[in-house]
Amino acid sequence: MTALLLGVIYLAFISLGLPDSLLGSGWPTMQNDFGVPSSFAGYVSMSISFMTIISALIAPTLIRKIKTQWIVVFSILLTVIGLIGFSFASHYWMLFLFVIPYGLGAGSVDSALNNYVAKHFSSSVMNFLHCFYGVGAMISPYIMSLALSRARWNEGYRWTAYIQSGIMLVCLLSFPLWKKNAETADDDESDSAGIKTALKIRGVIPTLIAFYAYCSGEATCFLWTSSYFVGTKQGISAGLAAAFGSLIFGGLMLGRLISAFVSNKLGDRLLIRIGIAVEAAGILLIFLPLSGYIPAAVGFVITGIGMGPVYPAIQHMAPENFGRKNSAAVIGLQMASAYIGSTFMPMVFGILQQAVGIGIMPVYLTFFAVLNIGMLEFAYKRISAGP
Repeated sequence: MTALLLGVIYLAFISLGLPDSLLGSGWPTMQNDFGVPSSFAGYVSMSISFMTIISALIAPTLIRKIKTQWIVVFSILLTVIGLIGFSFASHYWMLFLFVIPYGLGAGSVDSALNNYVAKHFSSSVMNFLHCFYGVGAMISPYIMSLALSRARWNEGYRWTAYIQSGIMLVCLLSFPLWKKNAETADDDESDSAGIKTALKIRGVIPTLIAFYAYCSGEATCFLWTSSYFVGTKQGISAGLAAAFGSLIFGGLMLGRLISAFVSNKLGDRLLIRIGIAVEAAGILLIFLPLSGYIPAAVGFVITGIGMGPVYPAIQHMAPENFGRKNSAAVIGLQMASAYIGSTFMPMVFGILQQAVGIGIMPVYLTFFAVLNIGMLEFAYKRISAGP
């Protein structure tokens, strides 16, 4: 029963990743259809992430009052509504009508599932969980690429909504598995701490800054990788550029797959340090002024591999570092901090690249990688110092 439940949870995380890379991979074409500057993608991404911040902040309250499986199903339903809405958008302003369900659908399910797995399963399972997020995020650029070559970008959103609907149906049918697991696990969240209490715990705030930094770099890659190749490399078609949007996601998936096999042995902290070192090597390869697009493509994959273990490892450490009763609130805060980075930093980069040039992207990524590891090391020291 536990194995089947894990399968459903992994499938739910595929659904979480599916919508995240559609905007970045489709934007070079969507921008032309809407007749807006390239930087306008940042405003859409910011709006989606803003709604996700709200969803993540209310997640601890929802987790105390509503079963995780219901949060999962309702959140997927919201993303389906958002995706269908995007698919019918014929003007730029219409996208903003559907960013509300699009964004609200992500935060709560992300927090709820991360908290559930962090409390009940190993670091290896957590990495596998986020590996499946990478599966979803890697698939959708290919869906968009197929739509661009055979139909229009609108169909990319519509086809993804159909897949999401199928996953939602599977999650609904899985409810007996959740009930069975609750009978054998400590699944009572009624006495979980709130947001205010969690903020006072030693080491929480630098961890939130680290999460913000990590997702600032990750989300910038999500949104601007395709545009980076269009802006810095010659002779790349719209379809190929859209497909290149999956490079970072493929790297993330591979990095988390590798981490799943070694995380229980290495431990979360060492895994993070190794991951950020690999990420730095990937960014350096992107930065090198080499001819052709292959070195940069490899660099984005390596960057994704390095990023891979960072997110799940920080999440998995929450119950151990801050206490099981505080984990739901801490993870909710971490998700909100992550989405603050996702909200504003891709938009800031959009404005920056319009003024300086999109070639500045590796420098931008380096800044956030350094901030990420710096804040995490500081948090470790604060946690080790005790209450």
